[in-house]
Amino acid sequence: MKLPLDTIISEEKLREYLLTRRNEDDKSGFLALAGYDLTFWHLLETDIRQLIHDQDAELLRKTPYGEMYKITGRLIGPNGRALNIVTIWITLSETGETRFVTLFPNKEIS
Repeated sequence: MKLPLDTIISEEKLREYLLTRRNEDDKSGFLALAGYDLTFWHLLETDIRQLIHDQDAELLRKTPYGEMYKITGRLIGPNGRALNIVTIWITLSETGETRFVTLFPNKEIS
């Protein structure tokens, strides 16, 4: 199944969660391996959004808030390095909107 083309990927999620160093659950160091940083947040959005077009979403579970999906794929960063990732998405029960939740390294692919 493909996620909707109008799926929401918020700037705040990219800039303040994924690309800003955090004490817990830091993603910025992983993304920096491929050259993603705050100056490339638009490129990160474009690259994550491309996964929606290229890959099918797999239903993970239904929650009280909506249906959770995952899409696995590869990002090619600004420095040319590839990162194998898992992205998580939710389609909200209340509004029907689909939103990007998070990403993390895909440890199943070496």
